[in-house]
Amino acid sequence: MRDNIVKDKSFDFAIRIVKLYQYLNYNKKEFVLSKQLLRSGTSIGAMIREAEHAESKNDFIHKFAIAQKEANEVVYWLELLKATDYLNEKEFENIYNDAITFLKLITSILKTSKNQLVSKEIR
Repeated sequence: MRDNIVKDKSFDFAIRIVKLYQYLNYNKKEFVLSKQLLRSGTSIGAMIREAEHAESKNDFIHKFAIAQKEANEVVYWLELLKATDYLNEKEFENIYNDAITFLKLITSILKTSKNQLVSKEIR
């Protein structure tokens, strides 16, 4: 069976989000923004898992589009946590860069999938 890099990366990213959520709760006593981050950050992997068993190419694209929206939302919550001093520069940079990279990866997969669907329809 072939490795699924996106599936693995989304799971690893979700673990980082859970750990950041725990840190924000216990160390910073921040409960609202961190909960939003937790929901969107763990939802990415859930959508990718759902896409793995999509019923059609359109269903696959739909699931990845949701994952893309969730990844973009993670970027927003991270930026907000940084802007409100819940995360310092060092805490922010690493996970933020990973979130942006992951968002770009999801966007690339989504674009490729849409192009494949359009090419198939044209034939």
